[in-house]
Amino acid sequence: MLELFHKGGIFMYPLLAALVGGVAVILERLWTLSRASIDTKKFFGRLEDALRSEGLERALEVCSEARGPVAATLHAGLLKVGQGMKYVEKAMESAGSVEMAFLERGLVWLATVVNVAPMLGFLGTVSGMIKAFEAIARAGDVEPSLVAAGISEALITTAAGLSIAIPIQAFHNYFVSKIDRIVVDMEETSSALLDVLYELGYGEEEERAAAS
Repeated sequence: MLELFHKGGIFMYPLLAALVGGVAVILERLWTLSRASIDTKKFFGRLEDALRSEGLERALEVCSEARGPVAATLHAGLLKVGQGMKYVEKAMESAGSVEMAFLERGLVWLATVVNVAPMLGFLGTVSGMIKAFEAIARAGDVEPSLVAAGISEALITTAAGLSIAIPIQAFHNYFVSKIDRIVVDMEETSSALLDVLYELGYGEEEERAAAS
């Protein structure tokens, strides 16, 4: 493997850097998104039971005890219940945007690696072919041994670039789908929480004020 790396020429170094950075982001996102994922239905069931039977303070405790963006978003909304339902909704929207930005952190780097790695590989291909033709020009004849090193460099860098880009693209797509699922959970639970709060009468004062 080390021998192939050296045969790939100078462009193998930026490819290695791209690989190391991509793997680091993948490991960090795997850990973060695994912690962000919870059983949303079970959590919201506990939250609703607490809100109905024990009140707002216990509901806030349930949110504090849970991890992840869904709990954080609902917690932000419950903190604003005393100010009115429009503030609850606005707080959950703001918290949801912050949590979504946190979930998507690092995906730009993965997308960059996916785009840049093949181009670096192709650039190495061009460099290898240039060396091969220069060897032919110097010798004045086509000898397999003369062009072997240049062609080898060309093929190795191309293979390296694609080998880096393909799995990282797969992880990028996986992360995007997982984040989309979490965002849907945040939206659904936020809407469900508003329904429960209205049902329990937290929005009655606003409705009376609006009617008057």
